[in-house]
Amino acid sequence: MSNEDRTLTPEQVRSQFPALNRIHRGRSVAYFDGPGGTQVPKSVIAAMADYLANHNANTHWNYPTSTETDDLLAGARQTVADFLNAGPGEVVFGNNMTTMAFHLARGLGRAWAPGDRVVVTELDHHGNVGPWEAIAQDRDLVLDRIPFRLADGTLDPERVVAAIGPRTRLVAVGWASNALGSITDVAPICRAAAERGVASFVDAVHSAPHLLPDVQAIDCDYLACSPYKFYGPHTGVLFGRANLLRSVDIPRLRPAPNDAPDRLETGTQNHEGIVGIAAAIEFLAGIAPRATRRDSLVAAYRALHQRATSLFARLWNGLGSIPRVRRYGPGPGVPRTPTAGFVVDGVPSGEVARQLADRAVFVSHGDFYAATVIERLELGEEGLVRAGCACYTVESEVDRLVDGVAEIAG
Repeated sequence: MSNEDRTLTPEQVRSQFPALNRIHRGRSVAYFDGPGGTQVPKSVIAAMADYLANHNANTHWNYPTSTETDDLLAGARQTVADFLNAGPGEVVFGNNMTTMAFHLARGLGRAWAPGDRVVVTELDHHGNVGPWEAIAQDRDLVLDRIPFRLADGTLDPERVVAAIGPRTRLVAVGWASNALGSITDVAPICRAAAERGVASFVDAVHSAPHLLPDVQAIDCDYLACSPYKFYGPHTGVLFGRANLLRSVDIPRLRPAPNDAPDRLETGTQNHEGIVGIAAAIEFLAGIAPRATRRDSLVAAYRALHQRATSLFARLWNGLGSIPRVRRYGPGPGVPRTPTAGFVVDGVPSGEVARQLADRAVFVSHGDFYAATVIERLELGEEGLVRAGCACYTVESEVDRLVDGVAEIAG
């Protein structure tokens, strides 16, 4: 079989995840907590352990482990660039999306004047709201908040575009809702912003595990994602156009490098984590090997999307068949991630999660830092139960989840 024809089966994918061997109360664990952080394949664990055991050093010094670290980090930057369809000089590493957004906002805000405006949305994780709120307070800016459609949890791109005015300096928008799974077409928003000389920032944290990022296709200025949502370690990645990374007035130490992208990377980085990011992307590419890494990723994401679409329909329809269960967000057949948000009437979401855990089905609950979404849906402090399908999810696990919810709902 040639690489052009080879795609790993679900069983082959699952065999790479040690966490799937966990037994809880006599049953194998079914992990539906991927939207908060996926499990990690053996290859990522091995790459990080190998770095710490054999190459651990700080950078840019003239001895072997330091040189090896330099090479590994440069290789990881190229791997992430292939994942984003960007250049390696446009890839910034950091702790997580939220920290990097705060750091970028401080730098961008230095060039903004009182009365300038930033567009945000009510559908977003607060990691893409709070940094802009903070700089708005510091610089006396105005935030324009775009509501989402309550009926299906989607955002109208035209409303975002319409909010871009002469004093707008940045549009911050999420590619996919981490609470509801709805996907927003961000490309027309980014194009409209560019046409008007306005910067665009895309939160791809929830989309990146399900939609292969292509910063050239969506034409954004900045994009952030979190590798621990796509089978990597707890780290963050920021894309920025090369000219913007060179010019943003980022807070930095005077002796620190002033070349892009290093000038945005504050202090010593998580080297083993960066090595793990590259290994996670290689794992994804290995699901459907092709001639190049990018081609492999495109093929892998296409195959994973087909599986996820079927799994989500099974999950959504199964939950819909249960009395007292209310589902939120768009259903199957429209652009969305395989993430379901729901409640069981009369049972707090935290209690639903606890009882499912007793059945070795792990889901998350709460507001997931998409606090405005929960407020607009009037769901109270308990928020939603959230269940997301990942590359290792199979139909029998979906059925276990649905059966468990049915038992809890009575």
